[in-house]
Amino acid sequence: MHIHVNGRNIEITDAIKAYVKEKIGKVATRYDQIQGIDVVLSVIKNPAAEGKHIAEIICKTNSGIVRCEEAAESMYASIDLLADKFARQITKLKDKNISSDKASIRTDLKEETVEEETEEINAIEE
Repeated sequence: MHIHVNGRNIEITDAIKAYVKEKIGKVATRYDQIQGIDVVLSVIKNPAAEGKHIAEIICKTNSGIVRCEEAAESMYASIDLLADKFARQITKLKDKNISSDKASIRTDLKEETVEEETEEINAIEE
């Protein structure tokens, strides 16, 4: 899994890149089906704009794409907010994939128990 960090209207320093890889890397270890992560950090140069520092993430997984974006007054704050939001979305995706697998197992088990119960009923009737 690779984490690519790009910048728009900002020069990405080694400290920011290491901070992003540390925060996002912790979240990425929770889900093993992540293929790649692209992080885009940007700054709005308009003095009247609120939330000038924007952090955006695009995560490619086996089951689709997860995208989230956060804005704050400092780049580190926006990265922290982004990491929290990304963690929630990855957890939700992971639970969704696990529950869909369990649903198929439960369905198969229900069909088997129904067949066994009908056989028992037929045996009692005879």
